[in-house]
Amino acid sequence: MREFTAEYLRTTRAGMWDDRAALAALELDTRERVLDVGCGSGEFTRVLREEVPGTVVGIDADATLLSHVDPPVVRGDALSLPVPDDTFDLVVCQALLVNLPDPEAAIAEFARVSTEAVAAVEPDNAAVSVTSTADDEARLAARARALYLDGIATDVTLGPDAADAFEAAGLSEVSTRRYDHERRTDPPYSEQDVEAARRKATGEGITTDRETMLAGDATPEDIADLRQQWRAMGRTVVAQMQAEEYHRRELVPFYVTVGRV
Repeated sequence: MREFTAEYLRTTRAGMWDDRAALAALELDTRERVLDVGCGSGEFTRVLREEVPGTVVGIDADATLLSHVDPPVVRGDALSLPVPDDTFDLVVCQALLVNLPDPEAAIAEFARVSTEAVAAVEPDNAAVSVTSTADDEARLAARARALYLDGIATDVTLGPDAADAFEAAGLSEVSTRRYDHERRTDPPYSEQDVEAARRKATGEGITTDRETMLAGDATPEDIADLRQQWRAMGRTVVAQMQAEEYHRRELVPFYVTVGRV
């Protein structure tokens, strides 16, 4: 399973649930006991706690990430939850199933400890779109994403098809709703924006992802060529930011799937 830092999770989830209409099917205002599986550093856990009148428990296998989450928390594996049967009335996860080799097995485990419902908020990572004032950024971002995702063994496009795994795990009344998470970069730029531009200009991000890209169909020459173009694009981004003329929009489609136990 891929590992993520707390900083990465905070940055990529910032502002994600400013609009919570897509969570309506979870019936959060009626819940008494909710389990957030694979909670990471707790971004979604905090959203749930703002909406749920009862208790929300976060669980993750990574003790370092759990240290960023207010209690109650439990350390544990999504495929073998250290929880008795029928403990919660809702078990939910966000961007977890796309990182697991057997999503159906995880959903079945979620259903074991739930009395009412199971829900998952999962992306279609292959459908992410980017627009940018840096002419080559959208094209290069699509190329880098394709090479990176090709090297990942799990189903990173699961989001729109998660209902199939829910039904295969025995859940009923399964429904799915799309939610688009928009991430924007506009002046005035944050420290994270400036750091992202630096990583582009140095090619650091491509270097970090090189091993994963090589696990797919990418050759060392493919990656070297991409990194050279990426660095040139990054220098354009830095110049535009210095002139406060850089704008970037990234749209990540998520799918909220809910099923009854």
